[in-house]
Amino acid sequence: MPTEITQTDSPDADVTILRVSGELTDGDAAVIARIAGSIREETGRQIVIDLAELDFLDSEAAPALRLLSEQEGITIEGVEVFLQSSIDQAERRST
Repeated sequence: MPTEITQTDSPDADVTILRVSGELTDGDAAVIARIAGSIREETGRQIVIDLAELDFLDSEAAPALRLLSEQEGITIEGVEVFLQSSIDQAERRST
């Protein structure tokens, strides 16, 4: 499944949400970083990157996301849902 990024702006809350679904590779993480950086620079808004709809996270993308989350004004959410889904899939395969 390809990566899909959906941008939702909340002008009242001064926040932009980037919802990411599908598969996230290192290259996709770089694209998200450029998008988030551009939005922050142009608008000054807080950025929330929502990963709750991810199906796959490349091992090389994870460190890139971590670095991104350390930038001021950028928050990553939804990782807990992705991790639980991965655990559930692994448990189903082992039974």
